[in-house]
Amino acid sequence: MKIGIIGAGMIGSTVGKLWIDAGHEVLFASRHPEELQPLIAKLGERASEGTPAEAARFGEVVMLTVPLMAVPALGHDLAPSLAGKIVLDTGNAYEKRDGAAAAEASRHPHGSAGWAAAMFPGVRWVKAFNSVYFKTLETEAHREGDQVGIPLASDDDAAMDVAAQLVRDAGFDPVPAGPLARGKEFEPGTKPYNTGISGPELRKILLK
Repeated sequence: MKIGIIGAGMIGSTVGKLWIDAGHEVLFASRHPEELQPLIAKLGERASEGTPAEAARFGEVVMLTVPLMAVPALGHDLAPSLAGKIVLDTGNAYEKRDGAAAAEASRHPHGSAGWAAAMFPGVRWVKAFNSVYFKTLETEAHREGDQVGIPLASDDDAAMDVAAQLVRDAGFDPVPAGPLARGKEFEPGTKPYNTGISGPELRKILLK
């Protein structure tokens, strides 16, 4: 599968490497793609770099992993290119970093993912990979026994199925929680957030 990653920070670069290891093609994007060349050289021939617009066009699935305050501008620029595509949203609202955008997103009835999705009409939005520390993703992928649980939320069941398979490909246990509004249940300040708990443990919390 071709995957575009908009935002090649800790989460994007970590999960992107895991997908490349699983055989996917990944285009990493930032506002300064030339700065990504050392990462691309390390990851090999299935990795490439480009602009956010190029990642949006390239990906059958696109991961959006940027600070929340960057989302409105990206919605304005990229929504038409992403219409009909699956977007995995790793965003969280951090008031110290995102200021007014965090406050606005936190007030949204469907949480920060609902706030972000509203700026991308026609996009198949899935909240994913927002709740686990990147170091945990880096060191615990494909571990033996119960794997780390990755909660998912979406109003599009077929999109959530695709996201779940990508979670498995990366070496983790997908835990679909239900509609996008349930993403609020694994945002900062909730019981599952930043714990790195296993899939079975996460199901006890989210699917009781």
